[in-house]
Amino acid sequence: METVDCVVIGAGVVGLAVARAMAQRGREVIILEAENAFGTITSARNSEVIHAGIYYPAGSLKAELCVRGKAMLYDYCASHHVTHQRCGKLIVATSEAQAATLAGIRAKAEANGVHDLRLLTRDEARALEPQLECHAALLSPSTGIIDSHGLMTALLGDAEQAGAMLAVQSPVLAGAVTPAGIALEVGGDAGTTTLLARTVINSAGLTAPELARRIDGIPPEHIPGQFYAKGCYFTLAGRAPFSRLIYPVPEAAGLGVHLTLDLGGQARFGPNVRWIDEIEYSVPPHDADSFYDEVRRYWPGLADGALQPGYAGIRPKISGPGETAADFRIDGPAVHGVPGLVNLFGIESPGLTSSLAIAERVAGLLAD
Repeated sequence: METVDCVVIGAGVVGLAVARAMAQRGREVIILEAENAFGTITSARNSEVIHAGIYYPAGSLKAELCVRGKAMLYDYCASHHVTHQRCGKLIVATSEAQAATLAGIRAKAEANGVHDLRLLTRDEARALEPQLECHAALLSPSTGIIDSHGLMTALLGDAEQAGAMLAVQSPVLAGAVTPAGIALEVGGDAGTTTLLARTVINSAGLTAPELARRIDGIPPEHIPGQFYAKGCYFTLAGRAPFSRLIYPVPEAAGLGVHLTLDLGGQARFGPNVRWIDEIEYSVPPHDADSFYDEVRRYWPGLADGALQPGYAGIRPKISGPGETAADFRIDGPAVHGVPGLVNLFGIESPGLTSSLAIAERVAGLLAD
């Protein structure tokens, strides 16, 4: 059995940010990744939006860490030359009834520490985006987009420079809490290896609850359920006729079919939401049928047949269909009683935006 100081399980954007934070604090870090490369699951299948922190409940970890993480992320992108764009976002009301809710959205954002939203009339919004149709809008100037792979490459580079090591194709098969640390059975091409770790951070994303259940000694009452919410995106050929992200006013079903942009200017529309039992990423072409009417509420110029299947992502939910959306869970020893263990549960959107702030929080929980 090999003894190690700190193991981070999962090399998505949050796992890499955590590994960087721990290594830069002088810890000896090994990152265990089940896939054959870093950042190939949830971190490779998101909208690449830098969120402002508008919609989350006041006082929630999502609100707090998104707002702090956004500021940290913009600074990090500037200092590490990670490609990004502070393009801004318009939240658009497509009816008079929706227009009345915009002030409430701005008040909620201000309670979260987002003070730069600006109410726009229809004419002011159309002056910014001439092809937009709406009754009124909110401008969020601090929303942006980012090259997520470039961010992860930079985070891994920082972590490795501080002494961290990435081991790919190294799934954690089982584990046990012992008086000497947390023993992890790790698979690989050469067979299984057992690592005895002083510190373990479970950043396994979609399967973090399942992984926690495979580690004997973690109290089961502190492990949430595991749910998968799949969302499909469709793309528009050529450059988009918009320079900002366009989100409809949120309704009961969620944030609606919104328009995001990649750094090349291509528009992406989505996501829809489908609860699934197994991880799969197909994009049924007929799913686009329900998008057209939704998008034409704010962009009447969308042509028939213009949407093409893009990609699908899955949110690592810990609350199921019909339940109130769960907050991030960053469960340290004070929660579950296991020394040296932090479980990251339900790190869905805005996980990318919050990644550096989450890492800061985890490092603080594990400070000697």
